Amino acid sequence: MAATWTFLAVIIGIVLMPGADFMLTLRNALLAGRRAGFATVAGVGVAGISQAVLTSIGVGALIVRVQPLFLAIKWLGLAYLLWLACQALRSAWRGEYADAPAESTPRRARRGFIQGFLCNATNPKIFLFFLALLPQFVAPDAPLVSWLGHALALPVLGSLWLAAVVLAAERLRSVLLRPRVRRGFDLACGGMLAALGVRLATEN
Repeated sequence: MAATWTFLAVIIGIVLMPGADFMLTLRNALLAGRRAGFATVAGVGVAGISQAVLTSIGVGALIVRVQPLFLAIKWLGLAYLLWLACQALRSAWRGEYADAPAESTPRRARRGFIQGFLCNATNPKIFLFFLALLPQFVAPDAPLVSWLGHALALPVLGSLWLAAVVLAAERLRSVLLRPRVRRGFDLACGGMLAALGVRLATEN
């Protein structure tokens, strides 16, 4: 039981650290509404669950070992993060903001889902995280369900946290979408996404 609580504490600590998924979800929730925010959470969650399943059945280890494939995913993720950063910084540069918040539409929701999925799916470090952490808590000969249960903790808890972020953003939306505040937020969001991209590029 103590090991389980330790594992959950580690996962919660990782989940609460702001990253690209957090910034993307927050931005979409503020700019496109709750529906788009939850769609982004769904995209992040689907990608995370896919990564958890792939790790549990051994495909994650294969991706890490095949360096060309790992590097291809890494550089694709870098390019996508920088593209998202450019979108935010371009909005800040133009500074053409309406006073009224935009409302969610099915198109915005689909876009949010795709963005969330790609943002998470193109981060190969998730596989490294799973491969480093799970063996500390799951025996090598443990049944597949045990591996899946531990691996799924990250995307499940992560999705719950991001859903809470969406709900909080909705309450503050009218304030945070004032033109001057939104411009500052876009600058901060673009800068953080660019920094995360540079960090991904420079880490071994």
